[in-house]
Amino acid sequence: MQPKELLPHLFRTEYRKITAVLCRLFGIEHIEIAEDIVSDTFLSATENWSLKGLPDNPTAWLYTVAKNKTKNYLKRDTIFKQKLSPEIIYTSGSTGEIEIDLSTKNIADSQLAMIFTVCNPVISGESQVALALNLLCGFGIQEITDAFLANKEVIYKRINRAKEKLKEAGIQIKQPTLNEIGNRLETVLTTIYLLFSEGYYSVSQNITLRQDLCTEAMRLNYLLIENSATNTPAVNALFALMCFHASRFRARTNDNGTMIIYEDQDESLWDRDLIDKGIHYLNQASTGTTLTKYHLEAGIAYWHTIKENTAAKWENILQLYNNLLIMEYSPIAALNRTFALAKTNGKPAAIAEAEKLNLINNHFYYSLLGNLYTDVDNKKALQHYETALKLAASANDKAMIAINIDRLKQHHN
Repeated sequence: MQPKELLPHLFRTEYRKITAVLCRLFGIEHIEIAEDIVSDTFLSATENWSLKGLPDNPTAWLYTVAKNKTKNYLKRDTIFKQKLSPEIIYTSGSTGEIEIDLSTKNIADSQLAMIFTVCNPVISGESQVALALNLLCGFGIQEITDAFLANKEVIYKRINRAKEKLKEAGIQIKQPTLNEIGNRLETVLTTIYLLFSEGYYSVSQNITLRQDLCTEAMRLNYLLIENSATNTPAVNALFALMCFHASRFRARTNDNGTMIIYEDQDESLWDRDLIDKGIHYLNQASTGTTLTKYHLEAGIAYWHTIKENTAAKWENILQLYNNLLIMEYSPIAALNRTFALAKTNGKPAAIAEAEKLNLINNHFYYSLLGNLYTDVDNKKALQHYETALKLAASANDKAMIAINIDRLKQHHN
């Protein structure tokens, strides 16, 4: 493999690991120094490897250079060295040198510490997601801007404000205690869930980027599974949910990037290994008495991995939605429930329930009504689809609604 092919891959996998270790070592107030050292390490790799070719062990090369650059920085900046937190362990002997531990265990511990630092309630949910992408996943400002379809300046300010807030609050980057895990794991899971959703339901046309977001959310989730203190039923349920959703990724869009509705998806493109993995982690999540929204959503996602329209499938999905709405009401979940209700109790019953929701600013609401009114009152169905088309913001959503309008007109002319 050529350096120009290997470097982006290593940047994605190793940048975040070295950054996590150095951030934990330096503390929250010196995040930028940690990031500068790691960026400088990759710059050295780009220059060195293009001239001399790849080293025998590129990852070990990066770790060695990062350690040396850190030690050189500390030698040059004694004031910074004195300011460093007293917990930093110096290596034994007269050198007084800092030990930069890039062992697998310390990387995993540092990444876990960073997850709990970034997912802190002192910063907003959207800032947590942006900062997680930046610090935990090694995404650049441009990639995060593309993911959010935002303005580069907005994302830059959001990340910097989030860092400043963490510094002002004096948040320490350390292994969370059992008490902190108990109090904060829910926030961590929310951030990971939002990160996955940003990829899975993204309106961005960049499919590679969207899949990267989902993969990163799953990787962070898996770090929690690997640590016995954070390996809870809720963590396993969220991982199962993401496996089930990710299993249908390839079937959800056509070659032009246009969304394909569930009924039209090619089942042969579904990833059976991910479905099996999802079932395994859903079983893991079912030990004990804990029931979370992730359990219920994973259950709904599991039934969607069975393409066949059976009474049992839709009855199970309906009951899971009923329980989800009792646990945590959301208008979108209520809207999705009416689709399952149409499958079990017929379209008139579902229309009555859907219209009670009155989500008049939501294009999904009118799309669903268009679907429910089809073959009940096709004129009304068309009106609802046309309202949905006016309200839809993304090209993808508009394209899907246009397909439904064309079908309706063709079948009922």
